[in-house]
Amino acid sequence: MQDREEKILFIGGKGGVGKSTSAAAIALKSAAQGKKTLLVSTDPAHNIGDIFNETIGGATKKVTENLFAVEIDPEIETEKYIKSVKRTIKGIVQSSMMEEVNRQLDAAKVSPGADEAALFDKLIAIILEESGDFDRIIFDTAPTGHTIRMLSLPELMGIWIEGLLQKRKKTNDNYSQLLNDGEPIEDPIYEVLRERQERFSKVREILLDDHQTGFIFVLNPERLPILETEKAIELLNKYHLQVNTLIVNKILPESVEGKFLEKRKEQEKMYVTMIEGTFTKQELVYVPLFSGDITNRNQLEKMSIYYTRG
Repeated sequence: MQDREEKILFIGGKGGVGKSTSAAAIALKSAAQGKKTLLVSTDPAHNIGDIFNETIGGATKKVTENLFAVEIDPEIETEKYIKSVKRTIKGIVQSSMMEEVNRQLDAAKVSPGADEAALFDKLIAIILEESGDFDRIIFDTAPTGHTIRMLSLPELMGIWIEGLLQKRKKTNDNYSQLLNDGEPIEDPIYEVLRERQERFSKVREILLDDHQTGFIFVLNPERLPILETEKAIELLNKYHLQVNTLIVNKILPESVEGKFLEKRKEQEKMYVTMIEGTFTKQELVYVPLFSGDITNRNQLEKMSIYYTRG
């Protein structure tokens, strides 16, 4: 894999294919090249701390020279997100209604999509507010389905907020004409929505700019990861997000002994051919199956050499 200069990299893939290990190896190599790198885990499993044998948590922590890491907890971020909404509407909503509004917001914490929305809010903050402190930010994202929903949120929520803004503006215009002698009225909710729309728009521009943002998917030479990766790429394409690189992880050695491994190698060759025929527009990076688990920095460094050609 040629060294990429994108400021932001998203590493995604099906659970269990070696996504977190790949993200950690890429981040370690980036740091070794002198780039101040932030490795962000949005995967609820949070394997980053285990890989580096460090307790990471929700505060940015220095792992090694030029390399920092943070693990985002969806439950904590959802709680923060709901609290921020409560603070925003306090003083806007009538006090007599606040109890009911708070009850509805508390119920929203467990609603479908709440954790993705909260994670995306944190992702926005990292990209817009913290990116200036780092040369590169690498996101180790949750398994494929969550990743796609999270990355598609800028466009979906942007459209939704635009609709709300139009309705809000129409209501305000009618109110001004009928009850305020035509004078425009101050609407704090409108301003909050407009500000969020601007933030979504900025992040969407960054995600769509392939000079700033890159997407890498990790898969194994097996049927289900191949099919899931193909679907993921097709879906991301609909949102104009391009996956340019695939890491084909855990490739068996060319020479294997024993009928079991020989049969697995035959099957693997069939799937590698399938990968090369299916993903013709992506750069394919092959990483071998190591004899043991990747559990320390020396092993990560050995693994990271496969992410650079020439």
